[in-house]
Amino acid sequence: MKYAKKWTSLFLASAVTLSAVSIPQQEVQAAEVNKPTNVIMLVMDGSSNNAVTLSRWYKGESLAMDEILSGAMRTYSAESAITDSAPAATALATGHKSNDKYVGVLPSVINSPGLAQISQEDAFRPVANVLEGAKQQGKSTGLISTSEIQHATPAGFSAHVNNRSQYGDIAEQQVYQNIDVVLGGGLESLSPGTSKNARKDGEDLIKVLNDKSYDLVKTRDELVNSQSSKIWGSFAPSALAYDLDRAKTRATEPTLAEMTNKAINTLKKDEDGFFLFVEGSKVDWAAHANDTIGIISDILSFDDAVKEAVDFAKEDGNTLVIAVTDHGNSGITMGNANTTSTYSNIPVSAYIDPLKKASMTVEGALSQLKEDRSNLVEVAALYGLDQLTEDELSTLKSAKDLGSEMVKMLANRANIGYTTGGHTGEDVFLYSFGPSKLTGLVENTDLAHSMAKFMGFDLNALTNDLYVPATKAFAEMGFTTKIDLSDKENPTFIAQKADVTVKIPVNKNTMIYEQTSTNTAKTHTFDTINVYNGSEFYVSKKVINAMK
Repeated sequence: MKYAKKWTSLFLASAVTLSAVSIPQQEVQAAEVNKPTNVIMLVMDGSSNNAVTLSRWYKGESLAMDEILSGAMRTYSAESAITDSAPAATALATGHKSNDKYVGVLPSVINSPGLAQISQEDAFRPVANVLEGAKQQGKSTGLISTSEIQHATPAGFSAHVNNRSQYGDIAEQQVYQNIDVVLGGGLESLSPGTSKNARKDGEDLIKVLNDKSYDLVKTRDELVNSQSSKIWGSFAPSALAYDLDRAKTRATEPTLAEMTNKAINTLKKDEDGFFLFVEGSKVDWAAHANDTIGIISDILSFDDAVKEAVDFAKEDGNTLVIAVTDHGNSGITMGNANTTSTYSNIPVSAYIDPLKKASMTVEGALSQLKEDRSNLVEVAALYGLDQLTEDELSTLKSAKDLGSEMVKMLANRANIGYTTGGHTGEDVFLYSFGPSKLTGLVENTDLAHSMAKFMGFDLNALTNDLYVPATKAFAEMGFTTKIDLSDKENPTFIAQKADVTVKIPVNKNTMIYEQTSTNTAKTHTFDTINVYNGSEFYVSKKVINAMK
């Protein structure tokens, strides 16, 4: 009970408080639903309302998302009106706003209006997410991304680190979380190597996945044909291709809709229900690059995945579907400086027809460029830049950053405007369907609490159970403790009492119990993970209770 008291006060302090500038927390309407309940949470990273509007015009018909538009969402972080993906994912997954680059941990700086302060000793404390809560309810869980699966947004729903760049820690936590279906990129972070995101701790997570009886698939065909209830799909060393480019550049990769469909059909077999997270990651990347074609490509791909989720939810009747972007990006507009005085009589075709000429994103087009640039004209045409003027051709030939010039040129032809290459702070559309769907203007943190309530648990109570400070807990049981950092890539919590030594490795779901008097050593396995935030280890009550 001592831990519960401390954590309760912590969460009351860190919750969003009502003020003149804040929005009251969304009340989840109780709904009569049959068991089991399912949740499908979809995020189109770095999109915006304007980008969705443009994509609809480009498609020429309604989107699947249009049918389930239910409100809007505020996106600011604990420290800024414009959020990074890491604290945005943390808010959506844990119900707590956090700081730039923090994943699944509490903030150290709070200066956004309407938020209560927390004590500095609580900074970087791990907080439970909705995927972990679903797992504790006995539900199957899934995680899908078109980026590396270790990227900030999927990490927010599966890991706890101080910095989103800690791919090694994120990958290890994801593997030991025992998520049933994991599909996306990021293969290089599963094994030791010399590439940027290869493992530095010497652990081969591919072997661990095999030992855990996952079906490790690397192509679309292998995914479609898998009959396993545990699937780990790693379809690229880093990110997957843009949807528009896939057929020409990486035809063996599955689409986001195919991954979503496979995950649903695998997870729905669990009699306790399931939680599935799906991210269309590269909308954000295209927005950073001001690549209009890339934005449209992957918004439409994401919309196909939303249709898979909604079609299932309509048939099932007990599934909550939420789709949203985590933040705006690029300030994209239909209309730019070209249209200042002529906007009122410019037809839709003036915006869309130039875009329809592109058969690849700028990333895809540049992948076809020869080293000597001898096929520059052909590559420009792949991006819709046909019939180049002399000035346009001269600009492309002399460009140091060819991609940057290409996206500017197409945007100018299509009268598309951009204000930034970074994120933006606007409220975004919220889409939801099914029992207890969210409506109105809500905080991003409300989504996490709503999903948790629908699945039957409380996130704050869950954190009390899953992430207890280990030093204090073991000291109260009479142990002396230390954190062994001799191997900086593999910190270990060590507790000793009499002839008993307990070793708790970072990021894993195990505890090693050694007793010298009996010359025995036993490894205990749990359905929770151990987290180290640079100053303290956190373990679940299940680990502590195993020592009592």
